[in-house]
Amino acid sequence: MKRINVGLVGFGNIGSGVVKILRDRKSLLSEKTGLDINIKRICDQDISSRRNVSVNKEILTRDIKELINDPQIDILVELMGGVHPAKEFILEALKKGKNVVTANKALLAQAGQELFAEAADRGKSIYFEASVGAGIPIIKSLREGLVANKFNSIFGIVNGTSNYILSSMSKNNCSFEEALKVARLKGFAEKDPTLDIEGMDSAHKLILLTYLSFGRFVDLEDVFIEGISRISLADVNYARELGFEIKLLAIAKKENEDLEVRVHPTLIPKDHLLSSVEGVFNAIYVSSDLAGNLLFYGPGAGQLSAASAVVSDLVDLTQDIKAGLFRPTLKTVTDKSVEKLRKIDDFESRYYIRFTAVDKPGVLAKISGVLAKLGISIASVTQKEPSKAQLVPIVMVIHQAKEKSIRQALNIIDRMDGIKEKSVAIRMEEV
Repeated sequence: MKRINVGLVGFGNIGSGVVKILRDRKSLLSEKTGLDINIKRICDQDISSRRNVSVNKEILTRDIKELINDPQIDILVELMGGVHPAKEFILEALKKGKNVVTANKALLAQAGQELFAEAADRGKSIYFEASVGAGIPIIKSLREGLVANKFNSIFGIVNGTSNYILSSMSKNNCSFEEALKVARLKGFAEKDPTLDIEGMDSAHKLILLTYLSFGRFVDLEDVFIEGISRISLADVNYARELGFEIKLLAIAKKENEDLEVRVHPTLIPKDHLLSSVEGVFNAIYVSSDLAGNLLFYGPGAGQLSAASAVVSDLVDLTQDIKAGLFRPTLKTVTDKSVEKLRKIDDFESRYYIRFTAVDKPGVLAKISGVLAKLGISIASVTQKEPSKAQLVPIVMVIHQAKEKSIRQALNIIDRMDGIKEKSVAIRMEEV
């Protein structure tokens, strides 16, 4: 039986899971592939701490060169995270004739084009199923299963930390701060959760989904990103009264001849499938011309879920090696019906807006006057009971309006004497 040797860089949570699966399912994988997939070398800065899987200490090293320069290693698995030095390690591995498997969405979002081009020039492949949605097979589905389709839109809940916080606020009637505290205690949130709650992690994943769907590699600075840190329990409850749930969505969709790529909190109808996605689960809702609307759903994190995706990539690569085949990492075709990326000022949406005003006559009239002058139409307005501080929440639903107009209106309204807090505006999508 032919042996395929693997070098693993990063022996953390997911790396340990990969080793565990390859060990525990060795016979099953051999039967299915006709190959012996062997972890020949493991590199990590920490090779002394105990993991939930035991390995021969002789295969552990702190020196990446022992993997990159080993001609017997066929595949490098990069699970260390971060952009540097992961990028340099992968480039060196490709130059040494190795295929690559990675779960590094931040690296691919920033340097994917360069890495994929280098791989193609070397006749090698980079597989990255675990970079989006952990064990959810969204990458393979977009690349292969839906290869004949043209895509209209992708709406993704792709960050488990943010989804856990928002669904906890809705389900348990708790504040953002309380939900975040519980998420940390349960290990669902990092000590510093900024990348998750401010939308950056979702943006990295959205760049990859956009490339696979529309054939365009979008620069991170061209993705509109807004996090969930300003979402209050009041907003969650008011949204539910209106028949909506608030979710952090990663959105790529065609609007006429433009492509919108954005990450932000979004009100979506309660009866939509995405509204029922709770906790750390992820879901990607894909709209295509041939297959129609599809929902990909599952755990968006977790050792074995992500490791399962890595092993899937390993099996695909071993089959290519066995057959002597080379499949380019990505051979996407740009959607020629999309002419340009739409800038944030030109986005159009319905909006939920919450104003915090003093309890006195005339304030609502002034707000309505500003909106009217800018051509913004009000669909509904609800004035809540005043708080002990005699502050009144005013909740409005706005008909379709341009982002630029909404921002201009809020800039004026928030400076009015009767407004005591910065207003909250959340976009609405029918999906």
